[in-house]
Amino acid sequence: MSLNEALAKLRAMPTLVVRTNDAAALWNVSRATASTMLARLARVGHLTRLVRGLWLLDRQANPWTLHPYLSDPSPSYVSLQTALFHHGMIEQIPTTIHLVSTAKTRTAKTTVGTYAIHQVVPDFFCGFEPLAGGPAQIATPEKALVDFFYLRQTRSRSFRALPELELPKGFRMQRALGYAKLIASDSRRQMVIELLRLTQLIMSPSGRLK
Repeated sequence: MSLNEALAKLRAMPTLVVRTNDAAALWNVSRATASTMLARLARVGHLTRLVRGLWLLDRQANPWTLHPYLSDPSPSYVSLQTALFHHGMIEQIPTTIHLVSTAKTRTAKTTVGTYAIHQVVPDFFCGFEPLAGGPAQIATPEKALVDFFYLRQTRSRSFRALPELELPKGFRMQRALGYAKLIASDSRRQMVIELLRLTQLIMSPSGRLK
C-alpha cells in the first residue's frame, strides 16, 4: 500500500484523531509498520503527532475540540478558565486547556497545547453542551464557575483567584446553585454555595465585580 492510499483511507474516517492501533487495523498491517507509516506522513506534513500513539488528521483543528481523544476512554468536557474565557466571563486567555473528567487528574502535554485534566466524581460530571458541532463538549457558564469554585480546595494555584469576572447575559444563578448542590462533601458544597452567593452579592448592575 502506498502512502497516498494509506492517507486516503485515514481521511475517509469520521474522526479528527487516529490511534496507531486503529491505523494498523485499517491498513491491515502490524502496529510497528503502522507507526512507521504514520511517522512518514507526519514528516511530510499530512499528520501531526499529538502524543505517543495518537495522531491528528486535521492540522487546522481547534485544540479545544481534541479533549475526547486525550481523556479516552473516560469522558471529559472543557471547563474552568478555558470555558470562562469562551463565555466572555474573563478576559485573560488561559495558556492551559482545562478539562473536567472522570479520568484521573493529570497534565497532558501535546504538540498543539497543554491539557490539564481535573477529576470529578461521576455524579458531578454534568452541565456541559456541544462545542463546535462535534464530540467535544464545553461547560455552561454556570457549571464553569461552579467547577472553578469546586477546585478551590485543591493544592493547585490555578484556582486560588479569578481575574476580573463578568457574568454573561442570561447567567442563571439558580442553575449554578443547583449544580453546587450535587457536591457530595458537605463542607465543599457549602463553600461553593457561599462563594456563589458572595459573587451574586458583590456584582454590579453591569454584571462585573464591583
